[in-house]
Amino acid sequence: MKPLHILKTGGAALATSLMALVGSPVAAQGVLTAPVADWTGGQVTCHILQVILEDELGYKVKRIVMPAGPAIWEGVRSGDMDFGCEAWPSYNPISREYVAELGGDGSIAFLGEAGIIGRSSYYVPRYLVEGDDAPAKGLNMLADLNNHVDLFKTLESGDRGRLIGCPVAAWLCEDDKRLEANGINFTAVELGSETAHWAEMQAAYNRGEAFVAYAWEPHWIHAALDLHKVELPPYSEDAFPATGWSEDVTFNYGNPNMLTDHPEAAAVITNSYLTNEQQAGMILAIDVDGRDIDEVVREWMAANEDIWRAWLP
Repeated sequence: MKPLHILKTGGAALATSLMALVGSPVAAQGVLTAPVADWTGGQVTCHILQVILEDELGYKVKRIVMPAGPAIWEGVRSGDMDFGCEAWPSYNPISREYVAELGGDGSIAFLGEAGIIGRSSYYVPRYLVEGDDAPAKGLNMLADLNNHVDLFKTLESGDRGRLIGCPVAAWLCEDDKRLEANGINFTAVELGSETAHWAEMQAAYNRGEAFVAYAWEPHWIHAALDLHKVELPPYSEDAFPATGWSEDVTFNYGNPNMLTDHPEAAAVITNSYLTNEQQAGMILAIDVDGRDIDEVVREWMAANEDIWRAWLP
């Protein structure tokens, strides 16, 4: 979790952003606030909802850019933000404190499954493990990395292998703790953004180099690169982060006041359901083809009106 001073700083910045809305005519007629996700899939999920809420129900959705993690959950819980999209439980353990359906106190409302089923692990290029001359045959389990430390060494990692770890610290992947707990002679590097993360993987792949990297599904990277999954120890809540991640049934969430103050908006969010396959095509268009997210989302909505109109109350 973030140190307290970071939470206070995030709260102050959020309060400043929201003060601009106070007293405005639009705010009095229905402004909803929501964070901007720091992964493309989450941005797609929330952007679809934003378009529906604005174009169909007449709301104005104010999007807040701030670091992922506990500060967002505290913002929704306190009412500084109204809702959030596509929470991955494995990366948001704080959700178990607040969401009643996960055993929490009910201070954050569960607004339905988002439809995305998330799976995370570490991956290597298939050319490292398959073929007569493959340099890392037998690399299937996390522990197998210790047999190939020299293959994955870099100037940056010294005598250890290098893992391209989770790109954003706030996602709480705890890669170094996982490596240490399992006695893996590797060190993790965080590249700071999704864009840098995928670019690093693609560049190494195109050069035919050895790398091992964190990735998740659904994601376009699995269509762009032929990757081999490294099996992590089975998920255990008590042992995490020594284990891998659980399968994430993602969900949308909001301040409980959404249910009474904005019931139609809450119903749309709760009814919404986007599959891995539906989302993946939009991620590909945005991250690989470089298209604008609003253009991609509206194109999908125009072609799939029967899907999203069923979400309307």
